[in-house]
Amino acid sequence: MKLSDMFASLSRSAQDFEKKIDVWQADLSKKGNDLAESAKKWREQAQQRQSDLNDQINKYFDDADEKVKAQWSEAKAEWDSQIATLRDKAEDVRKKAVAMNAEDTADWYEAYAANMVSYAQQVQDEASNAVASAAEARAKAEEAKKA
Repeated sequence: MKLSDMFASLSRSAQDFEKKIDVWQADLSKKGNDLAESAKKWREQAQQRQSDLNDQINKYFDDADEKVKAQWSEAKAEWDSQIATLRDKAEDVRKKAVAMNAEDTADWYEAYAANMVSYAQQVQDEASNAVASAAEARAKAEEAKKA
């Protein structure tokens, strides 16, 4: 699977999620339990997609040299640290949200979802730039082999 296909899949997943949110909000008053189950299923599917993506990425790095692997490992550790910090902050705020009334809690979760989507879009933009740089670097490497 090409990186561009992975990002296209991520984009489709985000669009599918937005559509599901619209459906969930429309049906919320009459299908509370069904919606919770649907959200759980979507989350499980998202975890499976992430696992598949991780496997694909690992295949790319199996072919990389040690210097590239070391640089990627360092970058990934920094990203993982940022994600962990973000999750910790969200958990603190989530605990405070439990004490709110239902309307405030719903507002909080909607704002949280919007922020996470925004963050994901920023990450996707960064990933798109990385894909473009990778394609450019690969083309230069192939051209250098011909010279």
